[in-house]
Amino acid sequence: MTPIRHTADSGRGPLGKSEIAALVARDIPHGAFVNLGIGQPTAVADHLPADSGVVLHTENGMLNMGPAAQGEEIDHDLTNAGKVPVTEPPGAAYFHHADSFAMMRGGHLDICVLGAFQVSAAGDLANWHTGAPDAIPAVGGAMDLAIGAKKVFVMMTLFAKDGAPKLVPRCTYPLTGLGCVDRVYTDLAVFDITPGGVAVRETFGITVDELAGRLELPLLPATT
Repeated sequence: MTPIRHTADSGRGPLGKSEIAALVARDIPHGAFVNLGIGQPTAVADHLPADSGVVLHTENGMLNMGPAAQGEEIDHDLTNAGKVPVTEPPGAAYFHHADSFAMMRGGHLDICVLGAFQVSAAGDLANWHTGAPDAIPAVGGAMDLAIGAKKVFVMMTLFAKDGAPKLVPRCTYPLTGLGCVDRVYTDLAVFDITPGGVAVRETFGITVDELAGRLELPLLPATT
């Protein structure tokens, strides 16, 4: 087993959204076909090296999407699925929304990166509704991505605003997909979802013992 990478001693505390996005970008293989979900995941595009060879796909019908547009680059007719203006690298292609979903459902994406309200120890994903009576449900392409992509990475804070863990033994919110999550990137740690349970890959400003004291599930050492 490889040792867990601890950064608690370095003073590097909880990570910000941009830092989490940089971690995800670091772990995307060269040349992968990737979909970035609405919200935090869109920031991953800004951290991919120019020579990464990664091809970004959007559910609203674009392949080879670039990072977020700035200043004079902004074209409000050229956006990602979250309505954020993006850039158009050479070779970008456009197609019907239905064709985009066919790519998602057909197993053509290597990785999708999604946000989440909860992820269970079994890799179940809940990210479209909290179940609260006044909450606005947000069903979109995540259900198709969760079952269609070869790997699912999740970006989220480890704890909700009320302090409740988002990485849980069982999801209590309506599910997006069953057993679909492979890895979870948070502000305090990175976790792999394995057949044997949740394995800690890396920690930030916190020890594994401290994590174990705040989460309601057992934690395993990283295996790769």
